[in-house]
Amino acid sequence: MLIGGLVALIGLVLLVGGAWLAALGGSLYYLLTGIAMLVAGVLLARGRMVGGWVYLAIVLLSMVWAWWEVGANAWAQVPRVIAPVVLLLGVILAMATLSRRENRWRLALIGVVAALLVTTVDFWVAAANQPNPVLAALPAAGTRGMADPSGQNVGADWPAYGGTVSARRYSPLTQINAENVGKLRRAWTIHTGDLPSSPQIRGTYGAENTPLKIGDSLYLCTPKNILIALDPATGKQRWRYDPKVPDTAIPYTAACRGVVHYAVPGMAADQPCATRIIEGTLDARLIAVDAHSGRPCADFGANGQVDAKIGMGKVPAGFVSINSPPTLVRGILVTGHQVLDGQDRWAPSGVIQGFDARTGQLRWAWDMMHPAWNGAPPAGQEWARGTPNMWTLASGDEQLGLVYLPMGNAAADYYSSLRRPEENMFATSLVALDVTTGKPRWRFQAVRRDVWDYDFGAQATLVDYQGTPALVLPSKQGDIYVLDRRTGRPLTPVGEMRVPGGGVEPQQRAPTQPVSLWHTLRKPDLTERDMWGMSPIDQMVCRIQYRRASYHGFFTPPVANGHSIEYPGYNGGTDWGGIAVDPQRGVIVANYNDMPNYVRLVPRAEADKLGWAPRDQARGKIGGAEGAGDPQANTPYAISVNAGWRMPVTGMLCKQPPYGGIRAIDMATGKTIWDRPFGEARTNGPFGIPSMLPITIGTPNNGGAVVTASGLVFIAAATDNLIRAIDLRTGKTLWKDVLPGGGQATPMTYEVNGKQYLVLYAGGHHFMETPVSDEVVAYALS
Repeated sequence: MLIGGLVALIGLVLLVGGAWLAALGGSLYYLLTGIAMLVAGVLLARGRMVGGWVYLAIVLLSMVWAWWEVGANAWAQVPRVIAPVVLLLGVILAMATLSRRENRWRLALIGVVAALLVTTVDFWVAAANQPNPVLAALPAAGTRGMADPSGQNVGADWPAYGGTVSARRYSPLTQINAENVGKLRRAWTIHTGDLPSSPQIRGTYGAENTPLKIGDSLYLCTPKNILIALDPATGKQRWRYDPKVPDTAIPYTAACRGVVHYAVPGMAADQPCATRIIEGTLDARLIAVDAHSGRPCADFGANGQVDAKIGMGKVPAGFVSINSPPTLVRGILVTGHQVLDGQDRWAPSGVIQGFDARTGQLRWAWDMMHPAWNGAPPAGQEWARGTPNMWTLASGDEQLGLVYLPMGNAAADYYSSLRRPEENMFATSLVALDVTTGKPRWRFQAVRRDVWDYDFGAQATLVDYQGTPALVLPSKQGDIYVLDRRTGRPLTPVGEMRVPGGGVEPQQRAPTQPVSLWHTLRKPDLTERDMWGMSPIDQMVCRIQYRRASYHGFFTPPVANGHSIEYPGYNGGTDWGGIAVDPQRGVIVANYNDMPNYVRLVPRAEADKLGWAPRDQARGKIGGAEGAGDPQANTPYAISVNAGWRMPVTGMLCKQPPYGGIRAIDMATGKTIWDRPFGEARTNGPFGIPSMLPITIGTPNNGGAVVTASGLVFIAAATDNLIRAIDLRTGKTLWKDVLPGGGQATPMTYEVNGKQYLVLYAGGHHFMETPVSDEVVAYALS
């Protein structure tokens, strides 16, 4: 009776939900299965053996249906097969209680074993028929050498966030290779001491830091901008400087991605601050300290600091922060800043500023609404509010004197009618600025009138392409472009794609959008069959949500009378982790996300009732996912984004795995060499319970990769709290280690006394829901 009642109850749920789904034009499976399960359950509850046979037929037909609908995709089969089989085990035992045979329990045991065996074989066959991830041969080393225009040397050192300001994330070191990487062991670990100090900021930390190594020191910054210098061979602290950033300055994430090293030309090496470490802070200061002592540089600004907010007018706490290192080109520190997303159409300005790296003096500023202004705003005026900002990292060309800015969107990402022509021109674009004058030299725009938060998140990487000075530009949409870095002219094909119209601003939507015809990480549009869950019930719920949502493929506009589906979501494609490039082989390594967002514009009156207001006017809560109840004040709509499109109870994602991958691309042809899901299921599971399954599922990831001349890719980034060494030739994992916290940062590598080290700040990340830690971990061969 218990088993029969459970089968009937589940059948009733499937019947009701299946009828709803069928009425929406969806699959009939759930309706028909619900009817059959209701019949089977009632029969079992009445003591009729035939009810068990009916349910067995349901399970067998469900397996056939799963193969018909999703084929040899083991992860896609999970909600279609696993839960029905688990319930079948109970049904088989219930059938034994209805039998009069003497050997009924032996037969029941045989039935249980047979059910498990058939299920195992089903998944084994599905897993064995996965497509081969290796599609092409790896180009030989040394065949496509590319000079680095930065003038910086990577190998023994790691002098800039991306290796150099060319942002290749490449090292010529070869001591650690495919044959010995399995012998990597922890050489040292240190605790920075920077952990959330109060419950109010516990959900905000995300280290994201990549240290620098120059000469005999390793330099890093913690989430709250504490600067630390270490002995690179032992991890012993040399000095520490705390700029005292208040908790109220934390935006969505307390993060410091990196610092800048600068040797002042003409200064004697023994003079104070002849070499200096410079960082941007969460409260938008630039800090300069002596590289040898950690003492503030008296000749930089006011006792070692400059306030980058001057000229911005009213700046509420937490609204403006610098969490990415400035880009140093020709002695100029070029910095943008993060403006807190989703708060107010007239948030502080996205002005780009260039500061003298020696004195801290403002050399120029680029305010797109005031192109004639060369320095600070005239007396009584301020930088134009609400303009697109650069929250991420720029790259630079020392020879051309250009800095390449991946621009964000105008304030209020999901509503475009109030944007000015200049904002529409420069938003979601790569803009090349002349580092001497601060004036734009060229721009390349990837999205017109962006209402999807598809701002550029990653650095452009400087390369040579068929003899032309070029850059590789990845995007959140998954498109990868190759541009002439002198002019912005595309060197690889760029096409125009017809995109859906409609939404709340149909007159604002462009009929076409640019797309790369050379290479994209983007997968085909979602279908109902791509919906997932832990059982047929939540999979059915996701199918209903899919059918009810506005979704017409890539670039579906947001709506207010329901939900829309944005795919890829705002976390990429490629986000701030960027790409790595092997310049000797001409290979791009790109880790990427593959998740949708479930989006709704919330009318202003409804948002007001919910209490959604800018952070300085409302509850004062900080942290949380971007867009999850953001007010977008001074527009008609607030925004509600379900990032990753998760179920509210189980926490499972509605789209089937994988949720992230890693790919190697031949830069000469744009063709994929290999492509694999990236990240294990070990920390993922329903209701937030880690499954601890060491099975590759492909998880969300943030942070980048480093590639070495020995043919290894080092990367953490995924939510499984692992760091890996991947074979550049095949994409196979050759070594991995469990980290003390989440690895949402890009590693780096260097050499000391003939020994190669691999270092990662394993600080965790609130948005990725990985454990927060204050540990920096170094590896070397044992």
